Amino acid sequence: MGRFVRIANLTRSTSIAERCRVARSLPERAVGLLATPHLAPGEGLLIEGTQSIHMFFMRYPIDVAFIDKGGLVRKTVSVLRPWRVVWWARGARDCIELPSGALAASRTETGDQLKVTALD
Repeated sequence: MGRFVRIANLTRSTSIAERCRVARSLPERAVGLLATPHLAPGEGLLIEGTQSIHMFFMRYPIDVAFIDKGGLVRKTVSVLRPWRVVWWARGARDCIELPSGALAASRTETGDQLKVTALD
């Protein structure tokens, strides 16, 4: 998985993730964050093409933002703990998984406009 992006909240003029890995293929999406011991501040995982996620076998809580194809935040979940499920985020296309507390730190809420920029 060599693709990384930066994610900014245009509505709040804040940064959500400075280095966010992109999971596009089925294997990348299936593994997600399971192979990581933690997420450092500024890191994240953008899972393309999903309106729901599960936290089965995860070892730590995360924050989650579901966005539509235009980058509009459709749903947020703060401090999603292991063994929980977010069944469906209406209108969402992608999911951004972040360190716990990242949504509060960036003041990201449903309805905010995000910008995803590819990193070289």
